[in-house]
Amino acid sequence: MADADDIRRLARALPHVVEIDSDGFDFRVADKGFVWSYPERRPGAPRRIRTDIAVLYVGDEAEKQALLLGEPEVFFTTPAYDGLPLVMLRMEQVSVDRLKELVTDAWRMRAPDSLAGDFEDGGGDPSA
Repeated sequence: MADADDIRRLARALPHVVEIDSDGFDFRVADKGFVWSYPERRPGAPRRIRTDIAVLYVGDEAEKQALLLGEPEVFFTTPAYDGLPLVMLRMEQVSVDRLKELVTDAWRMRAPDSLAGDFEDGGGDPSA
């Protein structure tokens, strides 16, 4: 079972990552978010930052739908994310190894080619 500390450790190990000050976690590469805490919106109540749920960048609608349909116990979405290449991840449902794969893939999709080479060249190992 993965948690917010695992997200932090894995994201910080990737090259050129910046952590944005947040009530939860919020990681970016080249000013583009790739994983952050889910800001749950509830009618009539203030937004609540959920550190047990991560929002992940997934690249495109096809990948999003594949995750949502293939593993509904792990991934979900809300109407606020309709049309966006983002899924929510229930962290208690994934191993740290799977989380490493998901965070690294999200980073690769958001990092410009000029920075992504730094990971390929050994500049980042999220297992550290």
